[in-house]
Amino acid sequence: MKRMHTGLTLIELMIVVLIISILLAVAVPNYVRARTKSQTTVCLRNLAKLDMAKEHWAMANKASEGTPVTMGDLVSDFLKAEPVCPAGGDYDPRPVGAEPTCSIGGEHSLP
Repeated sequence: MKRMHTGLTLIELMIVVLIISILLAVAVPNYVRARTKSQTTVCLRNLAKLDMAKEHWAMANKASEGTPVTMGDLVSDFLKAEPVCPAGGDYDPRPVGAEPTCSIGGEHSLP
């Protein structure tokens, strides 16, 4: 007599779960690393835009080095909107002549 085999045995199910676990163990760290790298890249681009907007503001207002700049000064005329750090940091435009900073620091700063 032929026996009809339907469904999965416990061993087959355990093998499937093991394979999925291995794939997740490889994929999740790579995903986290890629997300962190993309957040850092976007933050650096935002800082560069802030720096350029600050330079334009200084030239337009004939401001000397060390003149304080607020985010409102830059957003009103030189940026479409206030940039947001994707990692949750806050931007400080700093005075004319100094590079803008992100509160996260580390890789989130202009070279």
